[in-house]
Amino acid sequence: MVDAQPPDPARMRREYPGWPGEPLTEETLAATWLAQFQRWFAEAVAAPEIVEPNAMVVATADRSGVPSARTVLLKAVDERGFVFYTNYESRKATEIGMNPAVSLVFPWHPIGRQVIVGGTAERVDRAETEAYFATRPRSSQLGAWASPQSRVVTRAELEAALADVAARFPEPGPVPAPPHWGGLLVRPRTVEFWQGRPGRLHDRLRFRDTGQTWIVERLAP
Repeated sequence: MVDAQPPDPARMRREYPGWPGEPLTEETLAATWLAQFQRWFAEAVAAPEIVEPNAMVVATADRSGVPSARTVLLKAVDERGFVFYTNYESRKATEIGMNPAVSLVFPWHPIGRQVIVGGTAERVDRAETEAYFATRPRSSQLGAWASPQSRVVTRAELEAALADVAARFPEPGPVPAPPHWGGLLVRPRTVEFWQGRPGRLHDRLRFRDTGQTWIVERLAP
């Protein structure tokens, strides 16, 4: 039996017809990056083809500049920036401790859009972490205690750790937030809104913090 030829990625091409509603122009752009993000996020949430609109790629680098990236879930966005939660002993949090510069990407490809953020990350205060942790499902709360995130582990060790944690915090009592777990706030310095257009002449409008004010720049596709 002859194996089928693998797909050729060089021949894969999708034409972006452009957003069916309002075009992305300097005139239609919201006054602030936050207002524009909230507008696009609401439209991503309303799009049934996007399964997790709050999924974002977080890219970090260690002290020597070696990068790493992973997908996490956005849990809050406001005028400060973008908040997600993690184990502070994980690779991403450890690298942020060495080098706070990060990048975020919201890949809303089914609707021909991306949001790309550049900024710096810092821990949120403990009260904010504890308030969010209290809203998590109990299984996720226990998992935050049980998982030594980013470390080498066997499945048996993970299951045993979970059993120990469940015994430590029996129902119906509360599960407190682990001291090694919490929120990270990404304060943006640039927020780029990318919208696909035909012929690869995409629209890219970027909010950039000059240190005194935010300006809007159009980038070549």
